[in-house]
Amino acid sequence: MLREGQLLAAPRTTIFDSLRWQALVSLLTAVLFPALIRIPEIGPYDSQSGPALNSVVGSAIGVLAGLYLFRRVTSFPGTRAFGYILPSYSASYGAVVLGMFLFRFDYSRLQLGVSFGLALAVSYLVSFVIERYVTPRFWVVPAGKIEPLLEIPAVDWLVMDKPEVPVSPNAAIVADLRHDHEPAWERMLAEAAISGRPVYHTKQLRESLTGRVSIEHLSENSFGSLLPNLAYVKVKRAVDIFACLLLLPILAIPLIAIALLVRFDSPGGVIFTQERMGYCGRAFSMYKFRTMRQREVGEGEEAARDDAMTKSDDARITRIGRVLRKLRLDELPQLFNVLCGEMSLIGPRPEVIALSRWYESELPFYVYRHIVRPGITG
Repeated sequence: MLREGQLLAAPRTTIFDSLRWQALVSLLTAVLFPALIRIPEIGPYDSQSGPALNSVVGSAIGVLAGLYLFRRVTSFPGTRAFGYILPSYSASYGAVVLGMFLFRFDYSRLQLGVSFGLALAVSYLVSFVIERYVTPRFWVVPAGKIEPLLEIPAVDWLVMDKPEVPVSPNAAIVADLRHDHEPAWERMLAEAAISGRPVYHTKQLRESLTGRVSIEHLSENSFGSLLPNLAYVKVKRAVDIFACLLLLPILAIPLIAIALLVRFDSPGGVIFTQERMGYCGRAFSMYKFRTMRQREVGEGEEAARDDAMTKSDDARITRIGRVLRKLRLDELPQLFNVLCGEMSLIGPRPEVIALSRWYESELPFYVYRHIVRPGITG
């Protein structure tokens, strides 16, 4: 933790965070490079050059739309970016292919496929560098409940000395918005928000950075009920089905490739099936690509809980499994759980039965999470 006056260097932002830089590198790598491979086909527009030119335009749209979507869904601090890369670019390139099909544009499947793969590679590489080498920094308003926030490691907390908007245009400010701040600090927060600098509430930021949600009370919906809005539930389910039907054909080849890697990396089945607690408290079989070696599980609730708690350096994780876990690709088979209505694309992660029952006995409101379908990503 630093005081504002102690900061002499510039904020820890890098060129890797820049949208313009990411867009430029992605266009050069995923659009220009595949186009140069097919350079003989790009000339005056005719029946031969048409597919190549359409593919260049389609690749550019796919890259930029995928990058924009990815940055939008990962804009909040603490978001685990790796899990959103494949869905974002799959959606953008899938929309490009669907548009070309509907308007009967000729295009090169090879060129678009290579562009899609390179766009993913660039995004994974940039996200890895940011996660590994860039330390997030926040300006903290010194009032209210800020102590639990400042205890979070691997973050530069800069406690502000005076109610002035930070000079840095990238400054992110965090404050206890439920605290009755002095007028000068209130004006500073308003000016910061108007200038485009993000202002976060301490509770939401702490939950996002730690991945732990603190439930203080049950919340009713706008109809005075603890049930979610039924219209929203139906629309969300329709979106889940449409997204799965769109993504599964696009991901067919990557799914097969991952299955082969898992099969030849270590003995055992390709798909790992495990009973999880689901919608309305009903158990269901959740699918994942197997990332660990087969092992014996003892009897009893305690043994089941211990087996379910996997450490990052767990010796049971295979070589391919470690990569799949890092990139969240082991979760892809859960798209079939979504189609079956057992899960949703977005929702609370389903826990192993033994862990879920333990949490229910320890946490007063934990069982309330079963009121919605569990999700592939939270």
